Amino acid sequence: MLRTALNRFPSLKRQLKRMRELIAPVSSVSAQYVEMDPTKSDGEAARLRDSWKSAALPQRQRELVDRQLAEFRRGASIDVFDVMVRALRGLGDINPGSTILEIGCSSGFYSEVFSIAGLHLQYTGCDYSEAFVALAHERYPNLVFNVEDATALHYADNSFDIVISGCCLLHIPEYGKAIAETARVAKRYAVFHRTPVVLGQPTKYFRKLAYGVPTVEIHFNETEFLALLKQHGLKLLATYTLHEEHDKNDPKCGSANRTYVCRKVTQ
Repeated sequence: MLRTALNRFPSLKRQLKRMRELIAPVSSVSAQYVEMDPTKSDGEAARLRDSWKSAALPQRQRELVDRQLAEFRRGASIDVFDVMVRALRGLGDINPGSTILEIGCSSGFYSEVFSIAGLHLQYTGCDYSEAFVALAHERYPNLVFNVEDATALHYADNSFDIVISGCCLLHIPEYGKAIAETARVAKRYAVFHRTPVVLGQPTKYFRKLAYGVPTVEIHFNETEFLALLKQHGLKLLATYTLHEEHDKNDPKCGSANRTYVCRKVTQ
């Protein structure tokens, strides 16, 4: 009930989140953001690229995820789950035989989200982290999980009806290659879930703590990001916004977190 109420007041929700980050950064999903100098961002992003391989991350994330899944199973609204479910249902022509790959699957918990929501798809997950994939195998032994680099996937062209880039692109310095690979292995649709973008500003890089582990987060210039999708043969079908803010002094500038749904087109 509290989560549902807070979703109606996003400003209050963000303020409470910042307070929690200051009090307990290790338990926070993301904390202590520091914007990086653009001239030094590439080197720092490359240096911290392997942070997501930390063995400390999977269990810390899973503790939060299990609470969210329990609430979702009881019928509560979990905004990030709801958006993903809406995005897939909006495709209209998927069925239990449709294949789906989640890139950056962590411990595979979206397979459970889909099951709870009645989306019975043939799910495969992959992640850059061996520790996350090991936990995924433990939690969902009947599903397929692989250790993969999002910028150089080992799957064949057009392998999956739907490919989800699952909130991992923002941690990948070579994100252009990751977009290209997502498009390559998708047969029909590509979904870029929970993508942080900036409006009227250049792409920004931040150093932060993710569950207490130092890493980098990229906030993409939205116009450039959408151009990259088009460049790799993806046509934007729908955009789902998790939150959006505008600069009070310049309404053309702001930030947002969105899920982009694309159809693969023949090039």
